[in-house]
Amino acid sequence: MPRHEERRTLPFSAEELYAVVVDVDRYPEFLPWCLGARIFKRAPNQFWADLIIGFKMFREKFTSHVHLDPVKSIEVSYVDGPLKYLHNRWDFMPEPNGHCTIDFVVDFQFKSHLFEKLVGALFTEAVHHMVMAFVKRAEEIYGKRS
Repeated sequence: MPRHEERRTLPFSAEELYAVVVDVDRYPEFLPWCLGARIFKRAPNQFWADLIIGFKMFREKFTSHVHLDPVKSIEVSYVDGPLKYLHNRWDFMPEPNGHCTIDFVVDFQFKSHLFEKLVGALFTEAVHHMVMAFVKRAEEIYGKRS
């Protein structure tokens, strides 16, 4: 049951960081091991999306339901794929200086213990690099800041 939590204060506004995280269709451009992403259904403050994750011989599709509280939080609920469960949440807290503190949490478990032994360590490593990938994307879009 790998779990990763991260809190960082970043030199971007909550609006800027929220826009980067919610732009799921662009994930393959910057998110390591994301080979494809597609939002297939939209509703007010929510959408359903498929992500294709791959590295080495591993390639799997994940379907998730994403709940949006605009510029405040993004909560991802697992629908289908190779996992027993997945919970992911981003919280965006504006700072007085225009920066933003983010709280990122992801918790998951594979359905198969064999599958977890084969790719669990790689999947866990990918999760640990996710926040930095989003920071680098924000720098590409909005410019590097300190």
